[in-house]
Amino acid sequence: QVQLVESGGGLVQAGGPLRLSCAASGRAASGRTFSTYAMGWFRQAPGKEREFVATISWSGGSTYYADSVKGRFTISRDNAKNTVTLQMNSLKPEDTAVYYCAAANLAAMTRLTRQYDYWGQGTQVTVSS
Repeated sequence: QVQLVESGGGLVQAGGPLRLSCAASGRAASGRTFSTYAMGWFRQAPGKEREFVATISWSGGSTYYADSVKGRFTISRDNAKNTVTLQMNSLKPEDTAVYYCAAANLAAMTRLTRQYDYWGQGTQVTVSS
């Protein structure tokens, strides 16, 4: 199985930056490893559905962002280190949520929750006014 562990969450003032990291280990039954999976970040606020934030293709050559974070967040990956990051800038109170790293058995990026096969435990991000 593939294990994903997020880190970097915390309390930050509105307008400030925060960087989330996700470390991957193991491999799927298919034999695929981190470097061959598309990756994504999602978030879930209390009482709300999990929503898409950002995704990146296996090669790192393509990215896509939710309109709510476009221009403020940047997703990147380092396949040699088995890590994916989410750099968040100009944070807003509405960004407050538990953020999840996820891996999809796809080469192409995707924003659809159902297409992701593995999920991290989540890390809390709280943005104060």
